Amino acid sequence: MKILFLESHPMWIYGLPNGFKDAGHTAIISGPISIESISPMIEKVKPDLIVSMGWTEEHWEAKQLWIRNAVEKAKIPLVYWATEDPLHTKNFTLPLISRMKPDLVFTVTPSLLSSYEAQGIKAAPLDFGYHDSIHHQIPPLSDYSSDIAVVANAYPKFIKNEPNGYRASSLKTLIAPLLQRGIRIDFWGKDWEQMENYAGKKIPDEWIHGYVDYRDAHKIYSSAKIVIGLQNCEDQLTQRTYEILGSGGVLLTNDTPAVRGKFIPDHDLIVSASPMETIQKVESYLANPIGRELIRANGRNAVKLNSYQQRAEEMLLHATSRGILKAAPKSPEGGRWIHYETSSIHRVMPGETLMGISIKHNIPLLEMMKMNSFLSDKIYEGQILKIKEKNPAIIPRALNLWLKKVNELL
Repeated sequence: MKILFLESHPMWIYGLPNGFKDAGHTAIISGPISIESISPMIEKVKPDLIVSMGWTEEHWEAKQLWIRNAVEKAKIPLVYWATEDPLHTKNFTLPLISRMKPDLVFTVTPSLLSSYEAQGIKAAPLDFGYHDSIHHQIPPLSDYSSDIAVVANAYPKFIKNEPNGYRASSLKTLIAPLLQRGIRIDFWGKDWEQMENYAGKKIPDEWIHGYVDYRDAHKIYSSAKIVIGLQNCEDQLTQRTYEILGSGGVLLTNDTPAVRGKFIPDHDLIVSASPMETIQKVESYLANPIGRELIRANGRNAVKLNSYQQRAEEMLLHATSRGILKAAPKSPEGGRWIHYETSSIHRVMPGETLMGISIKHNIPLLEMMKMNSFLSDKIYEGQILKIKEKNPAIIPRALNLWLKKVNELL
């Protein structure tokens, strides 16, 4: 199968798409979309399924309408993965569904399924996961070493508006007691300098490191003695939960039903249900390197059941059982991950041979086979071939930047 992902953000293009590749399918990443590019791209790729996910620069209101129009014209199934549920279901997910009209909505919040179905929206569960191409363990790095690390945005505005929400409670349980004791925490992410009113104490400037690229977060998880993972709800897990464990991080998180449903406390990870327990657990494990290494190893082993290959297979199972797809055959050549924005591609037409295509594009046959990781010159109708690398599209990326600035002013 060919699956087109309408996405450009590093947080999303390396996870689930690579899971589809591992499951034996061809995952094609769109890069930034524009009103001029989306229909020609769909026509050239002719995917079997189109996937949109999350809340990124590819989800401005105008783009939602472009996607709907292009998909209706192409008559290809569209699914949306609502990763912002349940915090932003009303203000973001439902308006997006109204505009984009996906054939099936996947949600990370199973408790919302009945609500979606009651509104006439086909819905299915799909949890977060991790992919080891991004989140894997490495030897500790001095630039990222710390006793206790947090990788997350602080969201002070959200906590101000939702003071009784679980995110605020998680902060009070896991972070505030350590700060109040003067125990150092190294923070990566946005807006931690604004958290004095919510963390109970001003965070020293030298403890705050600012934004970190998503692709570098595993370096922090692998290098810290303990990584704090905040939770947003009691009945579901954040994506970072899986990513920290997949990166060999010693995770300290809230003691919730969702955590206990997937992992064994004080075996796969560390849990705390109160501020005092947080202090006790941190002091105990910082003084116990052998215990930390056991948790690190157990956590990495336990999280393997939550890879994005499993999530991709779950998505296809739901899509076929709900009649969105008739079948989900694997690509004959095996799984592949192709970035449409930076790769010139060729869709194999009836009667074409790899030799003929290589001559047409003036590329040596062996070079084309190497570029596509082919072991033979056998190809099939509809197959997507990489022809050459190309520079990222300037106009769509400039449009994303402009839309982001406009959104910040609103």
